[in-house]
Amino acid sequence: MNAHVGVFTVLSRQWCHLCHELVEALEPIAQRYGWRIEVVDIEQEPALEARWDELIPVVLVDGVEICHHRLDEESVHAFCGASRRNP
Repeated sequence: MNAHVGVFTVLSRQWCHLCHELVEALEPIAQRYGWRIEVVDIEQEPALEARWDELIPVVLVDGVEICHHRLDEESVHAFCGASRRNP
């Protein structure tokens, strides 16, 4: 059994429809692996906005970029599967 509970951090903007769509698409994947989704509005975090501005939405796990602009389901599944093998 995997003791590691992952967290997908989605860098977003409140008004960004692509961000909302990405979170919706990520929800079933998060449920499948028992992970949580944390949405961070980069407009509330100047350092994040400076770094990620044009790339949002961005999916991060432990600070590592998994994908940006659109959800790359294959990369997310691969990352979660590797995480399960290497807790």
